Amino acid sequence: MSDPAKVRRHAERVRELVASVVRSQIKDPRLGMITITDARITADLRDATVFYTVLGDAVAQADTAAALESAKGLLRSTVGKALGLRHSPTLTFVLDDVQDQVKHIDDLLAAARNADAEVQRLAAQAEYAGEAQPYRVDDETDEADETAEAEEATGAEGTPRGGETR
Repeated sequence: MSDPAKVRRHAERVRELVASVVRSQIKDPRLGMITITDARITADLRDATVFYTVLGDAVAQADTAAALESAKGLLRSTVGKALGLRHSPTLTFVLDDVQDQVKHIDDLLAAARNADAEVQRLAAQAEYAGEAQPYRVDDETDEADETAEAEEATGAEGTPRGGETR
């Protein structure tokens, strides 16, 4: 096992090297508007996965994938020489579908906003099923309770409880 920091450095270097070679040395007309987004390399430094995006439709993506597959030998030899490893890592190219995921998440967020707006609209029009305050006692019983409390506080004789009379 290699040091994780070393693996990250090599992965970053692979990404930079592949991007440089794609930009300057590969002259395949099938290669579209490509961006190398990420590279990951295994801990044993033998296999590297390179993620890329392509501007365009499915045909442009398929053409770019074919161009990368045909240039895989050149890319692997360039990466192997630059890294100085005993074994050149095998390269695997994976189309990075970040844009599709971003669109899907945006659609989900828009649907959630619409659902929240609908709930707010329904809540604004809602009415109570019963009384607004079902536990509130009527005014008549409030007066009776206040009178009873006043009598209890002063006692039956009309003198304050617990207090001395002068």
